Amino acid sequence: MRVFVAGASGAVGRPLVPRLIAAGHEVTGMTRSEERAEDIRAAGADAAVVDVFDPDALQGAMTEAAPEVVIHQLTDLPPRMNFRKKDLYAGTNRVRTEGTRNLIRGAQAAGARRFLSQSIAFAYRPEGAPVKSEDDPVLDDAPPPFSSGVEALHEMEEMVLGTEGLDGLVLRYGFFYGPGTHYDAADGTITGDVRKRRLPIVGAGTGVFSFIHVDDAADATVAAVERGSPGIYNIVDDEPALMREWVPVLAAAAGAKPPRRVPAWLARLVAGRQAADFALELRGASNQKAKRELGWEPAHPSWRSGFADSLGV
Repeated sequence: MRVFVAGASGAVGRPLVPRLIAAGHEVTGMTRSEERAEDIRAAGADAAVVDVFDPDALQGAMTEAAPEVVIHQLTDLPPRMNFRKKDLYAGTNRVRTEGTRNLIRGAQAAGARRFLSQSIAFAYRPEGAPVKSEDDPVLDDAPPPFSSGVEALHEMEEMVLGTEGLDGLVLRYGFFYGPGTHYDAADGTITGDVRKRRLPIVGAGTGVFSFIHVDDAADATVAAVERGSPGIYNIVDDEPALMREWVPVLAAAAGAKPPRRVPAWLARLVAGRQAADFALELRGASNQKAKRELGWEPAHPSWRSGFADSLGV
């Protein structure tokens, strides 16, 4: 199949492109940078250097590529997630709304029949069971700045799932770790924070996090290109994790001292309400639907071994 990957030079896009080629697909990778376009070509794919916010140029590039499947892996998050910044999600919100709209229009013009979009598996309502399926409700009353991100997420998912003539699949990824992520061994900001003991366990550390290695995210995306009915899929590993469990394991994998503990009120004061809420109330996600319907299994089934493998300490 011919596949168009928007965001081919991103954290998931980089391992995704060679996996698609290895699976026998013809790939065009989209990026805004000519330098990154060379990396895409070196991986064996065609490259389209275009901005998602230039709808005419985008449509032209997509029509020339004539994809059967379009994969939306674009985000615009900063290297450091400072939850006290009011405009933290501004770039990604625009990508998820205006950018998604432009990609869908380009897909329609190019005659694509299937559209996959990156989403997140950590926006479920913090109520009830600690681990959520795709049928559970997502947040509609998040605190700022996450509230704007959730609103954009709703709009994006509705566009992908509701566009007539396109088989839309929403891939709700867990927290990425591995190369090119905030957990990168060399320059990941979270890895750096844990090494400096700046990632404490907040309160009782009862928030439940679901992780996914970027290579596993790429493998799941290849599977979703080839099979699976339209709908939502949680792309996470097999072991949702309490904060009080995973932070010490990350610290050990990074060669750091054990994390400190701080009260919730101090976390809200220093890091903001969203950071404290995640630490205490976040819900994890189940990957049973993705495993069943996509025929996918994560090569890193648990963050416990995954952290150690990816950090290499």
